Amino acid sequence: MDILLNIIYLIATITFIVGLKKLGHPETAKNGNLIAAAGMGLAILGTIFIHELEVPPLIYILIGLAILIGSIIGWLIAIKVEMTKMPELVSLFNGFGGASAALIGLVEYSKNVADFTQATTIVAGIIIGAITFSGSLIAWGKLNGSLRSVVKIPFYNTVNNLLFIGIIAFAAFMIATGVDSPLLLYALLASGLAYGILFVLPIGGADMPVVISLLNSLTGIAAAITGILYDNMVMLVGGILVGSAGIILTVAMCKAMNRTLGSVIFGAFGGGEAAAVGNKTLGSIKSTNPSDAAIMMNYASNVVIVPGYGLAVAQAQHVIHELEEMLSKRGVSVKYAIHPVAGRMPGHMNVLLAESNVEYNMLVEMDDINPQFSNTDIVLVVGANDVVNPAAHNNPASPIYGMPILDVENAKHIIVNKRGMNAGYAGIENELFYNSKTSMLFGDAKAALTDLVAELKNM
Repeated sequence: MDILLNIIYLIATITFIVGLKKLGHPETAKNGNLIAAAGMGLAILGTIFIHELEVPPLIYILIGLAILIGSIIGWLIAIKVEMTKMPELVSLFNGFGGASAALIGLVEYSKNVADFTQATTIVAGIIIGAITFSGSLIAWGKLNGSLRSVVKIPFYNTVNNLLFIGIIAFAAFMIATGVDSPLLLYALLASGLAYGILFVLPIGGADMPVVISLLNSLTGIAAAITGILYDNMVMLVGGILVGSAGIILTVAMCKAMNRTLGSVIFGAFGGGEAAAVGNKTLGSIKSTNPSDAAIMMNYASNVVIVPGYGLAVAQAQHVIHELEEMLSKRGVSVKYAIHPVAGRMPGHMNVLLAESNVEYNMLVEMDDINPQFSNTDIVLVVGANDVVNPAAHNNPASPIYGMPILDVENAKHIIVNKRGMNAGYAGIENELFYNSKTSMLFGDAKAALTDLVAELKNM
């Protein structure tokens, strides 16, 4: 039995690694996801049916019902979720993973309290799982607008650090004394939940990609801890893969924003204190219309499109693909400039454009496209804001100063599609809008781009 189960776990582990590798490229990502899911399904079936325990039939029925109900709910959510809601869904799923780890810890603690190693593992799982669960729910609320982007907490760093130290001391006391008290166990859980809330609540919307990556990593760590508890290699390896990938992605996101992870966690960035600067010294703006924009793009040699969250909100990815194809047929060279933190989660724009069948080789990363802007005739910015804001270069007082951005200001002409002049997610004014080379194409992205395509068809 054990040999057969270990072989199944080995196969499942290999599928995880292969699936993760394939997720690195959009053309193979779907197959990678299916391969990893198949491996997980195989591991679940092996765990349920291959063992030497005497299990009542009712248990199998309850397990089957739980899997069926969960699968139906997950399937319905997956097919109904909009692309703009994908970051929220990721946060929610992260939270569920953390909640599972915490619940397992609550169930297993009293059975293993006398074993120092097992007790330590279980307590760590409860704390990390609780932090991940509550933190993910707060991130979910921020992303869907239920909560304010930033909630100011007096003495934020002091309160959070003291609470964290208190949780560690409390956990050490429980492990050292071997106390088996449900009251203390639930107090530990409540402390972890409280820390998760206080951890994410003050962090601003501009840092949500980093927070999502970090919480995803914590979910993986919680799963790995559970794998250690049950001596389950699939849970351990799967958790390690998720945890390490999340940490790598978190570091990459911080690098893309020119900040350390500590400044994100302890700095509560994104509140937009600089938002009050206003536009007194930024100058005036000039607007354009679809007809004039179409004329400019029709006679351009090359066009770079910068997609942002506004494109996702308007569900305009299919229209922009139509625009790109139309320009390409007229001999215009078209590329998409992708910023690492555009949107509300890492890779948001890549996924969005892949949905409309944009060729992957047309997507150019920030470091590669920036040197090309000086030779670009027209840049079309659709719904992007903070990732193209020259304040990151020009204004030392700006909260995004030093953050690597797309240098669209170097292009010959700039067209910015935006609903209005509201500040971006970081809560600050965008100097690009007042650039003498910039023309503002106001309106919903889908409607504006549809009009732009219609004008091009008439030429």
